[in-house]
Amino acid sequence: MHSPKIELYDVDGMTNTDPKGFVRAVDHYRRTDFGLYLARPLDGHPNIAYFRTWLLPELGLKVGRWAAHPGQTLDHDVYIDVADIETGAVWRSVDLYLDVLVRDRVDLRVLDTDEVLEARSAGLIDDAAARRAFERTFAAVDGIAAAGYDVEAWIAAVFKVTLTWTDVRQ
Repeated sequence: MHSPKIELYDVDGMTNTDPKGFVRAVDHYRRTDFGLYLARPLDGHPNIAYFRTWLLPELGLKVGRWAAHPGQTLDHDVYIDVADIETGAVWRSVDLYLDVLVRDRVDLRVLDTDEVLEARSAGLIDDAAARRAFERTFAAVDGIAAAGYDVEAWIAAVFKVTLTWTDVRQ
């Protein structure tokens, strides 16, 4: 069992510090009144070439659309991390273990329920964090399913924001 993964997003420095402490160059950051968008290559990953993610603090979600390397495929279109997100000069996210994978207009699945329960049992997160993780996951699952498994439509309808994505640089 691992501690919650922490990431840092330094907009002015154009870097993203991943959970292992590696500082990665970011191609694009965009701040809005509802969140922060970042786009960057994912060096060294066997399947994923490019990483595009919206951090949505009010929802406690990181909503990502990733691009696979040529010849590789991903089993999802949208990957959602449930997280605590702090804004500031450097944004910070603390992963709450649960993930929602969505295939556009097809279906979704929740991953890592076992991890959040193990983390709670091991004292790595408290009751409040576990509760936030489940509440955010349930809200996302309900909303995305009701929107026909269209993540952007759910966010636009309920929260009055539009997620836009940069073209993938290959």
